[in-house]
Amino acid sequence: MAAAQPRPAALGGKRSRAAEGGAMEAAGGEERLLYTQRLKAAVHYTVGCLCQEVAEDKDVQFSKQTIAAISEITFRQCENFAKDLEMFARHAKRSTITTEDVKLLARRSSCLLKYITEKSEELALNNMEQKEKKKKKFNAVKEGRTSGEHEAAVTESEDYNIA
Repeated sequence: MAAAQPRPAALGGKRSRAAEGGAMEAAGGEERLLYTQRLKAAVHYTVGCLCQEVAEDKDVQFSKQTIAAISEITFRQCENFAKDLEMFARHAKRSTITTEDVKLLARRSSCLLKYITEKSEELALNNMEQKEKKKKKFNAVKEGRTSGEHEAAVTESEDYNIA
């Protein structure tokens, strides 16, 4: 008598938890691969557009292989930057990457560091202005309620005196 063969899950058979976990990891791996491919395609497209602009300005041509090489180098460098930023934050015992981490990454390029510092200060200033506006709006609403509540109390008091 032949041993019964386990039926695949698609045919109504049972799967072990390990097999399900492996399938989820495989699905996660596929999803990550698709995401990476989409990012690479976006980088390639952007590099192509930039090369086209430079080609028009400088009256030169870029081969498809050159654009592909620049795209690959750019993508790999961005991966390295991301890993470095993660390590900087982890070293500081944080789980969030901050502008200080980005400035540390850009420290070797003085003009890039200056640009990032200026943009960081500009964003901080805008955030402060937004907070001030929200605070003023909140206080105005709060004062509006307070005066409305005061008027209601006065009216109620007058009604009570009349009765």
